[in-house]
Amino acid sequence: MTRRFFVLGAALMLLGGVLVRADQSIRIVPIVKDDSVVVSLQLQDAFGDDVKEAIASGLRTTFTYTIDLRMHATLWVDRTMSSAVVTSSDEFDNLTRQHRLTRAVDGKVVDALTTDDAAAAQRWLTTLDRVPVCPTSKLDPSRDYYVRISAQVRPQRGSIVGWANSITGSVRFTFIP
Repeated sequence: MTRRFFVLGAALMLLGGVLVRADQSIRIVPIVKDDSVVVSLQLQDAFGDDVKEAIASGLRTTFTYTIDLRMHATLWVDRTMSSAVVTSSDEFDNLTRQHRLTRAVDGKVVDALTTDDAAAAQRWLTTLDRVPVCPTSKLDPSRDYYVRISAQVRPQRGSIVGWANSITGSVRFTFIP
């Protein structure tokens, strides 16, 4: 019985460490603009050697961001007002030394770019700028809201328990019409 509590405690400490790391690794900025809530984000410290190796090998590398706009509920489960899934991909061609970059929102390609600049490819994968998430007509000014973002990278490498490739962060905001 003691061993079971030890394993459970170790697992909770590991999970807690991942969540602390996550809050330090993602910068989220929600903005109300033109009757819509838009979100910008920057993923920091997510471009390690394993990601660089995957790109250099020619594997299609994709960062997937799940953006949820949620309403805080005091006595019940928080309500998801709107969601968006953004994928930023890099497919490196070893022959031409070009990065073919694509970005899709909810499965629709919204932007594409070809570059030979590795730093530009890194910014493409780890930065999103003003992604529309929710019309303000769905929001109530008397309620508290927050944006929660979960980010994953594929292909996954080097994770012992599968959590190191997923980062989650959130930020609260007040809607003022």
